[in-house]
Amino acid sequence: MTVTRVAVEPTVLEFNGVRLEPLSLEHVEGLRAAAADGALWNLRVTSVPEPHRTQAYVHAALETPNRLAFAVCDASSGRVLGSTSYHDIVPEIGRVEIGYTWYAKRVQRSHVNTSCKLLLLSHAFDTLGCSVVGLRTDNFNHASQAAIERLGARKDGVIRHHGLRRDGTVRDTVMYSIARGEWPEIKAHLHDRLNRHAG
Repeated sequence: MTVTRVAVEPTVLEFNGVRLEPLSLEHVEGLRAAAADGALWNLRVTSVPEPHRTQAYVHAALETPNRLAFAVCDASSGRVLGSTSYHDIVPEIGRVEIGYTWYAKRVQRSHVNTSCKLLLLSHAFDTLGCSVVGLRTDNFNHASQAAIERLGARKDGVIRHHGLRRDGTVRDTVMYSIARGEWPEIKAHLHDRLNRHAG
């Protein structure tokens, strides 16, 4: 099998009223406001920053190797809605993962997550030429697992005792992936979901 080396560079992606901008310190106040909508930092199984740690959160995202973080913004107003990332990027084998994803409570269960996933998956497969895109989540984050499965990703397995949660407990990580050959069907499925949501 031929493997394409990918070069993931900062870029702006826009679709369906959602814009992904490379994360910067200019997004700190917007991220703080988005996280405050629902006090999301109180959720044990997410990585949403506490208000006083938002700037440190951005610094950490920018300094993490093999990660490209985005601010999720409303395309018309520029208002920050949350954040997402490509991470654990392995250029040599054409693999990226999508994660560190969270949204203000007001846009959860809206078109925003599906639109973001379409943007990131389309860019990964159709522009970068990735062979596979991974997704992962906490074993207790059942809502995230359900959302990933609704995308059409396949469950690869569970890595036990894999990472620290914010409360100091150790999580198991549920791993999923989408292979290049599965992408056309999943892409059609996501567009269909958006059309039904709009209707």
